[in-house]
Amino acid sequence: MWFPSVLVSSLLLLGARAEFQVHDDGFKPDFEITATMGELDVDCNKRTSVLLNGQSPGPQINMTEGSVTWVRVWNKLEDQNLTMHWHGLSQRTAPFSDGTPLVSQWPIPPGHFFDYEVKPELGDAGTYFYHSHVGIQLLTASGPLIVKDADEEEAQEKYGRDVVLMLADYYAKDDHTIETGLLANPFQWSGEPDAVLVQGHSGKANFGTANETCEPYVIDVLPGQKYRLRPIGATALSMVLLGIEDHNLTVVEADGNYVEPVEVDYMQLSPGQRWSYTLDAKSAAEIDRLNKTEFWIRYETRERPKSIQGYALLRYRMDKCAKAPRPKSLLPDKSPVTLPATVSDYLEYKLTPASAQVRDKFPPLSEVTRTVTIQVNQMIVDGIYADGKIQGGLVWVQNNSTWKENVQAANNQIPYLIQVYTSNSSENGVMANYDRALEHGGFDPETKTFPAKIGEVIDIVWQNNGGFSGGFDIHPMHIHGEHAWDMGSGPGVYDAVKNEAEHFSNGHVPAKRDTTNLYRYVLKDEPNTSNGWRTWRVRVTEDNVGAWMMHCHIAQHAAMGMNTVWVYGDAMNLQQRFPTAPFTEGYLVFGGDAYGTATKSPVVNHHFDDDEGGKADDNRTTSAEDPPADPEKDDDEKKEDQDETKKDDDEKN
Repeated sequence: MWFPSVLVSSLLLLGARAEFQVHDDGFKPDFEITATMGELDVDCNKRTSVLLNGQSPGPQINMTEGSVTWVRVWNKLEDQNLTMHWHGLSQRTAPFSDGTPLVSQWPIPPGHFFDYEVKPELGDAGTYFYHSHVGIQLLTASGPLIVKDADEEEAQEKYGRDVVLMLADYYAKDDHTIETGLLANPFQWSGEPDAVLVQGHSGKANFGTANETCEPYVIDVLPGQKYRLRPIGATALSMVLLGIEDHNLTVVEADGNYVEPVEVDYMQLSPGQRWSYTLDAKSAAEIDRLNKTEFWIRYETRERPKSIQGYALLRYRMDKCAKAPRPKSLLPDKSPVTLPATVSDYLEYKLTPASAQVRDKFPPLSEVTRTVTIQVNQMIVDGIYADGKIQGGLVWVQNNSTWKENVQAANNQIPYLIQVYTSNSSENGVMANYDRALEHGGFDPETKTFPAKIGEVIDIVWQNNGGFSGGFDIHPMHIHGEHAWDMGSGPGVYDAVKNEAEHFSNGHVPAKRDTTNLYRYVLKDEPNTSNGWRTWRVRVTEDNVGAWMMHCHIAQHAAMGMNTVWVYGDAMNLQQRFPTAPFTEGYLVFGGDAYGTATKSPVVNHHFDDDEGGKADDNRTTSAEDPPADPEKDDDEKKEDQDETKKDDDEKN
């Protein structure tokens, strides 16, 4: 294989380009994330965890819509593979950059790095996050990702200053213990989290404890100002409700999509979901009248055997101190915030795109060409269910098929996107077959994929089923690739005509989402009973062809097989959209030339017009940045407080 030293040649393809570049010392990515195994200080305990740049959550990455961003991801774990998924931005990544192992790319081997190329489009401004997609590493290996508006000054004036709230589950058990139990025979459940973390704080102890990680996270605000709260559901298992004492909120964004404003009095998010809520801080006169500057933020989990609870604190800064004093408030004996017990009606059928351009693209029921119903339920493997106990292995299945990363790897699975280029030369590379899938309700059993053709408009119906035990669970379903039109949810089974008549006959256009809940409407029913559905509508076009996962975003359920793979377009469509040889060669084998090491510079395909992203010899720094927290400081002062090696947005864009 031959490569000149820097650039080889370029190939135009459907608005993108293919171009080789050797990413040697002259190339500086916009951000650099390094995964290591280390000791995490959390919830007044120590836990051996996968850390990103030595911390969890990982550092914040800021991108700007319309601009290319390069992120270098180092795998310095000794004995584990790694990928990084840009949650909610799959459609904006270069080929082989979605971060789904054995679907869109080979994982990053230990001691290697991979340069991810991402280009959010105009209209993608919003709240996202990045996380590992290998095993259950996302328990700690995740971080916030914010796509800034092209006109950030106008956006901040409209929505307020950013406050990022990264939520995560804390388990005292380590990843290996949890994952081994989930995959074992006999099956061993992970148990419930020991705490829910807000920005790394469990919020269970009074201020003044020996370890601040147990204390409430503090959000400082100024009277009379507007703030944009950006909660991110990086939890593995927990659905979390949060309410702020004596404050209401307005929803303006859901999963990276601006929506028409809706007023609410609490936040609710499941694993994988993100929102933006505007908060209008009280005036100085109101604060004086109330004679209080601190307001509790109560959070509680739902839909689990026990509710995990904690506090954060909203504090009004009335002082002029350069450094905020430490709060002295004691946790309340009784919560000042009441959160609802019911979760299944939160903002259902109430969200609509803020953009008329987006609304105009909504396909009504009359355009739907096919409906694919996917029943999800548990199944026992090599065992029985007796006396209410599972004696054997346990998996989640979709239409009686399971997709487990460890099993696919053991079967020498070639990533589906790679098979586009290798299926003719590899004995275990077989392309998805559309006709075969139609014979099995949309599922191709030979490739374990759901194929779709360009031009189709498909209703994807997730159907909850009680399985062998009759017990139901809740599933936050996540779609990779282009976001889906969220057609809603309900008890029983999906009736398209009824749903359309009740909710869309008046011209209502649903929001586009990438993570929505398949709810449970009863805890238990007769075995193998279906009750509860969630429907997405997708239009397959030349612009969204690819190999895309759709799966439950509860980490334990995904590890247990609750994953599907969709292939939009056939091999010819994919090759017309994506680069062809020789631009793909370094991606086709595990640890290929597109993967770098400390002694090997990778040869990387540049897919997008690259005038905005990381370049050779431009001295771009490579650390992601943490968001400044002090509202007293102006933007220039905040930048000065960042570490000298960290990137600010003005330098990047």
